[in-house]
Amino acid sequence: MSTIPLTYSTHALPLFSSRYTTNTFARIQPSIRRRFCVYCHVDSKTKEVQIRRCSPLLESSLLSANGVVASDEWKAIPDIWRSSAEKYGDKVALIDPYHDPPSTMTYKQLEEAILNFAQGLRVLGIKPEEKIALFADNSCRWLVADQGMMASGAINVVRGSRSSIEELFQIYEHSESVALAVDTPEMFNRIAKSFYAKASMRYIILLWGDKSSLFSEGKMEVPVFTFTEVIDLGRESRMALIDSLDSDEQFKYEAIKSDDIATLVYTSGTTGNPKGVMLTHENLLHQVKNLWDIVPAEVGDRFLSMLPPWHAYERASEYFIFSCGVEQVYTTVKNLKDDLKRYQPHYLISVPLVYQTLYSGIQKQISTSSLIRKLVALTFIRISLAYMECKRIYEGKCLTKNQKQPSYLYSTLEWLWARVVAAIILPIHMLAKKVVYSKIHSAIGISKAGISGGGSLPVHVDKFFEAIGVKVQNGYGLTETSPVVAARRPEYNVIGSIGHPIRHTKIKVVDCETGEVLPPGSKGSLKVNGPPVMKGYYKNPSATNQAVDGDGWLNTGDIGWIVPHHSTGRSRNSGGAIVLEGRAKDTIVLSTGENVEPGELEEAAMKSILIQQIVVIGQDKRRLGAIIVPNKEEVLKVARELSIIDSNSSDVSQETVTSLLYKELKTWTSDFPFQIGPILLVDDPFTIDNGLMTPTMKIRRDRVVAQYSDQIENLYN
Repeated sequence: MSTIPLTYSTHALPLFSSRYTTNTFARIQPSIRRRFCVYCHVDSKTKEVQIRRCSPLLESSLLSANGVVASDEWKAIPDIWRSSAEKYGDKVALIDPYHDPPSTMTYKQLEEAILNFAQGLRVLGIKPEEKIALFADNSCRWLVADQGMMASGAINVVRGSRSSIEELFQIYEHSESVALAVDTPEMFNRIAKSFYAKASMRYIILLWGDKSSLFSEGKMEVPVFTFTEVIDLGRESRMALIDSLDSDEQFKYEAIKSDDIATLVYTSGTTGNPKGVMLTHENLLHQVKNLWDIVPAEVGDRFLSMLPPWHAYERASEYFIFSCGVEQVYTTVKNLKDDLKRYQPHYLISVPLVYQTLYSGIQKQISTSSLIRKLVALTFIRISLAYMECKRIYEGKCLTKNQKQPSYLYSTLEWLWARVVAAIILPIHMLAKKVVYSKIHSAIGISKAGISGGGSLPVHVDKFFEAIGVKVQNGYGLTETSPVVAARRPEYNVIGSIGHPIRHTKIKVVDCETGEVLPPGSKGSLKVNGPPVMKGYYKNPSATNQAVDGDGWLNTGDIGWIVPHHSTGRSRNSGGAIVLEGRAKDTIVLSTGENVEPGELEEAAMKSILIQQIVVIGQDKRRLGAIIVPNKEEVLKVARELSIIDSNSSDVSQETVTSLLYKELKTWTSDFPFQIGPILLVDDPFTIDNGLMTPTMKIRRDRVVAQYSDQIENLYN
């Protein structure tokens, strides 16, 4: 009888648990089960030593047992869980109320679950640097799986469940993943045929639901494990490993290094096929160590989480806040409004669309109030906006491109004027806070700050929340920068900007053509350098070299400028803040040779309640146009108010809608040098499900234009 080299300690085998002898182990397919086979006559000399990796601080005991000096500081992302468990122990770390079963976990329980999941993967044979695809949505089990994979030395490849089958398969194959972890049976069943037919899967892990519901198509050679089965495998293995006398003869443990790849995050693909961004533990730890300047979270603060966790923004934010001992509550788009009121979070980390939605909801509630309440609320808001404008002036938090600073006399007079006006209207502003804004605060919570990132925050939304006393801090970053490179600090919350670079990160503005570094106040292309910059694009050195130069400067593809430093005047405390003005790739070049940034026009147009979504078009045309998804409910309401249609009518002609939208565009974009001409009306909104929005809720401009290319051509004929 041939001898199979051992890959696991005989004392640690789940086979010896009666629970697994008849249940789990029996269901493990031969390709997996061979790893657990033991023969009584095996000679110790034939044993194969297996290399395993572990997080230096999280599993320091494993390294110590191998004679390796363990680290007493964070070297890998999973190390944060040891520190948090020691500091915050029995404090609640997370609440996940909308999955079955609902979950609440303390910091100790979370660390234990991560350790068990990591060991469970080792039992299943995962090797250092092998890739596991994690296609799932936001939940406590996503976090445990993500960190368990990293702690085992594997590299996870992440994406959300709402991505297309083609995109998920492309990511799985390109990343060379060896196994697949999925969210639910419904999610897997949607992709099953394609993956069974084309993908090589060592095993499948189901985070939620019953695996009996999985589509199999006779492919029973691919073993399926539930989340709890992986946890149980790891728990029993860890218990046995502690008692094992010869475990050090079977395994050699190495520490995960800071520059090891932790994860592959594929870009959203707004301008083409996704690219696999290689983020290291060092990249992500830079975020954990430096985001406190932006979000000074305290033990016990409550955060509400709803963004896709695979996105670098949500992900880095979660790692950071859990290192601070906070409580995180998972919610959904559907439950966000109720959960804001129910949980009263101290912080909400989200994308601009969420703040726009909250803004629109408040505006709608005001517009549907009685005439007197409506007039009172709108008057209060106008006065509060004026008060905040004055406050920004005397606090020196205004934006300017002018490198020449104002004279001391002029600055003093302006400061005095702003102070006097603010003092006059302050009592009305305070009354507004008590009478109107307090009710808004109780409805949306967010007692400390809302953090906005992942897209452009419209200035009118920014100013509105400032006026009603809800602090919103805007930030900026890319997947390629782990992601945050700049954000507004609480004490320097300069409206209209993305704030200052975070610590150890450099940003410069260069001429798009020559690459020459431009002085403050000059608009150009933004470049970033520092610890958060990615290791590169996976298996794509040419794309890496195009994005990152020899000195480590990443070309962000964004256009912007830096506020000049002034010692006096309304901008004295804004120097060094960065202002974005759109994507270089989004620039529309008209046939006249003129360049137009569509983002600015779109942001202005979105102030209209009649416009739900808009994409400005016009590449190689003589004039701009727009694809617009109208807000049908508001259009109908306005048409009735203007007596364009009968009060009982529920139908508005396309000509009427177009006419109303033209008037709105003229109203909101009149200050721009370029005006929008022809309009293409679209009934169906751009969504994630129809592929016209990314999972992070950005419109895929190229896909929208491609889908309506024929109609666009007809629009200009």
